[in-house]
Amino acid sequence: MGTPAAPVGDGGSGRPVIEVRGLTKRFGPTLALDGLSFSVEAGSITGFLGPNGAGKTTTLRVLLGLVHPTAGTAQIHGRPYAGLPEPVRSVGALLETSGFHPGRTAANHLLAQCHAAAVRTSRIDEVLGLVGLRDAARRRIGGFSMGMRQRLGLACALLGEPEVLLLDEPANGLDPDGMRWLRGFLKEHAAGGGTVLVSSHVLAEVAQTVDEVLIVSKGRLVDHASIQELTGRTSEVVRVRTPDAAELRRLLKAEGLKPTLGRSGELLVKGTTTEAVGTLAARNGLVVLELTVEAANLEEVFLSLTSDRERDGDQEDEEVPA
Repeated sequence: MGTPAAPVGDGGSGRPVIEVRGLTKRFGPTLALDGLSFSVEAGSITGFLGPNGAGKTTTLRVLLGLVHPTAGTAQIHGRPYAGLPEPVRSVGALLETSGFHPGRTAANHLLAQCHAAAVRTSRIDEVLGLVGLRDAARRRIGGFSMGMRQRLGLACALLGEPEVLLLDEPANGLDPDGMRWLRGFLKEHAAGGGTVLVSSHVLAEVAQTVDEVLIVSKGRLVDHASIQELTGRTSEVVRVRTPDAAELRRLLKAEGLKPTLGRSGELLVKGTTTEAVGTLAARNGLVVLELTVEAANLEEVFLSLTSDRERDGDQEDEEVPA
């Protein structure tokens, strides 16, 4: 898929590719970013997660120089986006897919992008092949599905063969095959030395794709860790299915545990083991139909980290004009 562009400005010093420090942004009375700080290393895929209005899109816009921060810095290779010698060759971005002229073909849209960015036009066929749209090159964009528009938006981001990709909800509109393709594409880009910062609400897909996650809420960093580290902090859950759920629940409570009722009537118990629950049921003559352990997933961890902070209501930074 092409070699990512050479890093600019760090001289091989090991400095993070993306650095955000004390980033604050106000839109009138609305505080969209509140002292946000994080860094992203080269050769990694980092998930950028948070509820609607958490500040994800605003952060990406600041990184791209589309929004000026109230305070703090957002740099790529030690420089603001506008200070990069060849921004299009260093950074590729996908923020939205609604700016296409419906009467243009995919190839014509990319041709205009090539001329604007001084990129060789031979890249058009290359990027259309990379995103799986080569057969649709001469089709008008007005007839594209949402998933095809997402692929075309990614093709635009790749024109300059950038090292860094900043992607806002790239899985929107993709079918399962498209999501599998995107996952493989991002992993290949990172394996080649590229760096990806990707926001998404599809947490199950994020868990299969990224190396680590940044979780933000109300413009602040909540957590920055690997998937394994995050899910490993949460206790495993014992799942038990029994026709004697009410009695087993009473017995578990008597042991100081706090069993909850699952969607299908099963009991979910933290802070114990399958052996302990099975022994308790057998000792009291209760029938157990299922007894398993469920590891915490990214969705559960995400909700536990953000639900309390978002209880006062969302702040829709994505809807506030710059």
